[in-house]
Amino acid sequence: MSKNRKMTIPNFRLMKKEGRKITVLTAYDFLVARTLDRAGIDAILVGDSVGMVFSGHETTIPVTLDEMIYHGKAVRRGVTKAALIIDMPFMSYQIGQEQALSNCGRVMKETLANAVKIEGGVEVCETVRALTRASIPVMGHIGLTPQSIHVIGGYKVQGIEEEQARKLVDDAISLQEAGCFSMVLEMIPAELSREISGKVDIPTIGIGAGPFCDGQVLVIYDMLGLNEDFKARFFKTYADLAGVIKESVNLYIDEVRSGSFPTAEHSFHLEDK
Repeated sequence: MSKNRKMTIPNFRLMKKEGRKITVLTAYDFLVARTLDRAGIDAILVGDSVGMVFSGHETTIPVTLDEMIYHGKAVRRGVTKAALIIDMPFMSYQIGQEQALSNCGRVMKETLANAVKIEGGVEVCETVRALTRASIPVMGHIGLTPQSIHVIGGYKVQGIEEEQARKLVDDAISLQEAGCFSMVLEMIPAELSREISGKVDIPTIGIGAGPFCDGQVLVIYDMLGLNEDFKARFFKTYADLAGVIKESVNLYIDEVRSGSFPTAEHSFHLEDK
């Protein structure tokens, strides 16, 4: 989309139809969100990855609904053009449709998001139908689903085996039929993501799913090189912000200790009006 045009939910399907790739990044705070929005990103995902990269948990499971709403509100204040999508955290939608409607409705009302994202395939389709009937746009998420990490047995590629690959294709088609406007494909073989992307009319947003998806999403801290302890094959580091920050902090420490900061120009004086 143009930097001056507002991204809407119908634009997702339109961009796929026109063959234009969709760009998505995560954000968890006002300043980063505003920067991404001004740069022209199509969509911002307030991911439950916040639990790992912001709060330091080992998984996304401890993230609460209140935490997602808090970060969603902060991000919304920085966004004027990008579509804003909020992850629904673990156990905020799995118990039943009534719970899902209540919690997703609360997220939409309190964060002013454009959509929510939930994990799962065929098993969540009735919930997706209920949400879309209530005018809540839903982004699906299949492949590696981090909220199911204990069942999966770790962060590993999904869809390698034929049976699992067939299930993912069925999941994708079912999510489209249930009303999802797009879906994330996470950590699946590129050949499988190409097959799925060709079989659904809604856009696929890949993360570790190869180049054949209709768009891509990355965790902002990963692609900017802030998360030094995490390296993975599926993402590209576009900057070394951890290095820049450490260099800047070291310079600050040296200048404070040497007395070269602050100087007169950084000080207030009696003659100042």
